[in-house]
Amino acid sequence: MSVTVDIPQSIKDALRKFRFARRNEGSAALVIKINKAKLIMEEVEQFDSISIEDLAEGAEYNHGILRYTELPENSPRYVMLSYELEHKDGRKSFPLVLINWAPMSSETSLLTLHASALLNFQQTADVSKVIEVRDGPEGLTKEVIDAKLLHS
Repeated sequence: MSVTVDIPQSIKDALRKFRFARRNEGSAALVIKINKAKLIMEEVEQFDSISIEDLAEGAEYNHGILRYTELPENSPRYVMLSYELEHKDGRKSFPLVLINWAPMSSETSLLTLHASALLNFQQTADVSKVIEVRDGPEGLTKEVIDAKLLHS
């Protein structure tokens, strides 16, 4: 397969570590971006216990300190999400989901590059469920993710 964007071993290792981390509460996220100049993927940030709304809006508590590192409204990202899903019968599960954060306000060439690398990233991350988010923070809510995961 022809690859437009390289996924370095460090990203593959981070994905593997994230995938096999044991979680019993809260959602976790690993945010990846494409370096357009180098045509490689880079880790932006990792969150261990974050709500979907905080991820979308950019608020996070880290060691008791509130800080902001939002998903940009004009630049695409891949977000690996280990999501705390509560089922109707009360069970909890932690499915792995790939959020394809691709705001419509992004530069066209970057969106094209991002789209061309999506399938390769999805296969490397070994995740089957992809949720497209194109309309910014309004499109990334607990309700949206619950609806996609509980009705699929």
